[in-house]
Amino acid sequence: MRHILLLPLLSVMLLLSAVAFKAGAQTHYEANIAIGAKAGTTFSSVSMSPSVPQSMLMGTTMGLTFRYIEERHFGFIVELNMMQRGWKESFEKDPGLAYQRRLTYLHLPFLTHIYFGSHKFRGFFNAGPELCWMIGDSHTENFDIGNIPVFNDEFRETEQFDMPIQSKFDYGISAGLGMEFILKNKHSIILEGRYYFGIGNIFGSSKADHFGKSNGMAITATLGYMFRLK
Repeated sequence: MRHILLLPLLSVMLLLSAVAFKAGAQTHYEANIAIGAKAGTTFSSVSMSPSVPQSMLMGTTMGLTFRYIEERHFGFIVELNMMQRGWKESFEKDPGLAYQRRLTYLHLPFLTHIYFGSHKFRGFFNAGPELCWMIGDSHTENFDIGNIPVFNDEFRETEQFDMPIQSKFDYGISAGLGMEFILKNKHSIILEGRYYFGIGNIFGSSKADHFGKSNGMAITATLGYMFRLK
């Protein structure tokens, strides 16, 4: 229940921060509007209960960015990203076996953008809620999940191998740090690392379901280009 309340609470905090920045501004700052694109790599997993041994699954991400800055050091960002997430299972007691499940999502982040620096270089911090919708689901393995072998790990969970995704909708919170290199005022190159924590469960989480939780997380590293419109 506490996690469910985090998203609206964070949104209210971001709104209050925006009002405080605007009310406290002493001088007029010309609006800065920019659009851009980015691409990069994801490292993800899914936290399940009962637990499933995992390592990070590597995937890709790419997307479009809209950024609006009206006050010095403060603005907001809206993005539309495609992100590959999921999990890769570990088989320490059964070497040679492999299983991974890749879930492809559309992500819609609404981020507060706080920056500092000069006209040539800026550091920044982005944070805010994200809404996600799953558009793809695939898995690869080197054994027959229709005829699961006997594992040396007698307590190993196997239901997740072919369990259908119950909820394609996901939501969560993300935060990231990055650097912006400004080229001739209107062009800039951006490097960012970001962490996403999912609050929703991909599998059913009622008392009658097998998994009590199954929420995803992802670390992304992206390289982007921004063009200033105004």
